[in-house]
Amino acid sequence: MGKSCCFFGHRKIEYTKDLEKNIYENAENLILNENVNTFYFGSNSEFDTLCHKTITELKQKYPDIKRIYVRSGFPHIDNSYKNYLSDYYEDTYLPEKAINAGRASYVIRNYEMIDKSDFCIIYYREDYIPPMRRNSRRDLFAYQPKSGTKTAYEYAKKKGKIIIIL
Repeated sequence: MGKSCCFFGHRKIEYTKDLEKNIYENAENLILNENVNTFYFGSNSEFDTLCHKTITELKQKYPDIKRIYVRSGFPHIDNSYKNYLSDYYEDTYLPEKAINAGRASYVIRNYEMIDKSDFCIIYYREDYIPPMRRNSRRDLFAYQPKSGTKTAYEYAKKKGKIIIIL
């Protein structure tokens, strides 16, 4: 049985060819030298998209690796959506704790991926501040959300995971 790796990062990233190369080299090193054969992905960030693209390229070279999409919503998906996802992932699931969790479902999903992983590749900047948003249309004050990536990073550190920061 192989090891696993998850990815998480800020919703918006500063894309560079060096970043893409860094993801590729780190992931390939994990495949070749650490026996990693399963990669967990979330969604909704530019970093997730870039990592998925990179692992899909590596899958051409290492066909036994698995891409698992860990959903933060949609407890019941129909066969057409499952079939659509099967073009991009070998499996998908929603953590049971994330069902009906609202906005916390993203945190729960990230914790699930971290718990199942030996390694975490993350795109994290300490100075990152998520965009402000309003709580509702009637609110006069914007809400400053916490960085989900920072929360996940601190959780991964607490769990003693091997973290690769890009």
